Amino acid sequence: MSIYDTLKSINVRSINSLLIKSATIKPDICTQNRTVNSLFFLKMFLKLLAAVCSLGVLPSAAQDTLSLTLRQADSLFLRQNLQALAGRFQIDAARAQVAQARLFDNPTVYLELNAFNPTAGQLFDVGPGGQKALSIQQTILLAGKRNKRVAVATQQARLTELQFSDLLRSLRFDLHSRFYSIYFTASSLRIYDQQRGRLTEIIAAFERQYGKNNVSLREIVRLKALLLQLTNDQLELRNLLIDQQRDLRVLLQTEAAVRPIVLDADIVRYSQSLPSLQEATALAFSNRPDLQGSDVAVRQADANLALQRALATPDVRLGGMFDQNASYTPNYIGLTASIDLPILNRNQGNIRSAQAQGQFLRLGQRNLQSVVENEIRASLEQIQQTEQAYRSIDPNFSGQYDELIQSVLRNFEKGNLSLVEFVDLFETYLDNTRQLNRLRADRVNAYEQLTYVIGTDIFR
Repeated sequence: MSIYDTLKSINVRSINSLLIKSATIKPDICTQNRTVNSLFFLKMFLKLLAAVCSLGVLPSAAQDTLSLTLRQADSLFLRQNLQALAGRFQIDAARAQVAQARLFDNPTVYLELNAFNPTAGQLFDVGPGGQKALSIQQTILLAGKRNKRVAVATQQARLTELQFSDLLRSLRFDLHSRFYSIYFTASSLRIYDQQRGRLTEIIAAFERQYGKNNVSLREIVRLKALLLQLTNDQLELRNLLIDQQRDLRVLLQTEAAVRPIVLDADIVRYSQSLPSLQEATALAFSNRPDLQGSDVAVRQADANLALQRALATPDVRLGGMFDQNASYTPNYIGLTASIDLPILNRNQGNIRSAQAQGQFLRLGQRNLQSVVENEIRASLEQIQQTEQAYRSIDPNFSGQYDELIQSVLRNFEKGNLSLVEFVDLFETYLDNTRQLNRLRADRVNAYEQLTYVIGTDIFR
């Protein structure tokens, strides 16, 4: 047991009782005051120590549960998710390519030395009477190739940033869905656990009555069958919760089980009015990274087409040379210029490929716009249907049903309800509890789906 758990187990009331008892002791007044003061300071010390431990100042045993609000989960996700962290390196790599595209080509240096002079019979004759030659050349890019190359790299860097934003959008939607699913599944499971305890107590009481021949074996067997059904439902919920916890732990990169804390404000914010289809579509076109990325991809294709056309223009290589003795005059100094003749290769294939790629991306952009419009329409309809089903339920229904099941349990224990009536009401209660929490989860996920397809949170 940790220090904090030990401190929590201390009953402060017992210390208060010691203080009261110490005041009734009849030894001398000095001893009495010392005892009261000692117990008083002990009480204050323990309270202070418990408060410090609760703030996490003192080390405690490894926590198995991590309690988080949705905002805290978002913050932890951005700090620890490996896919999010890896995406930032892709952005850095793309930006480095822009810097690389701005660089000029390196000059080319050529050096020639005499290996053997047959006339003089001398190896490496590179002295005043020997031979050596030196040349240097620099490639000059024509047709604006360098600027066009930078434009292609810049669009690619922007596209990488938008792809990273779209990745975060998808991961954040998964995070919110898992967060709320775990919350509502755990809510159902808590009720199942509570009713299992009550049902177990009832079965134990019936078994005692069966020993006295006050109830039949048929009643006990039926109650145990109900308990078995409840156990199977619990197992199903626990397995579902395990899968949801697994996915959420991967997103948050934590080994602890996450306990979602859902505040009233987290649910109330979904009561805002919905945007129209036109407004939601306009928001999506302004905020969705994949839509913006499709536009950037088209612009990159256009920039690449311009670059490929520029590459059809050959570059010029300018330079100078020095030749000691191999030219018509000693110590010859000359200028050099060279250019490729665009006869056999005019970059025709790459130009046609860039044109086709641009057409392909434009059609893909139009298709994506159509997909987004239909996603928004479907999401709005889903919210309307889910909200209609949710609002059709009396807000007091859950509390009334909880009171009813407690009354059912008491009346069944007193013999005022038959076994058939009790089983029917008990099964109906558990099924309605699960269905109500599922509807609540579906409602929240419907709003989160709209946030996802729009690309921005309009329910803040």
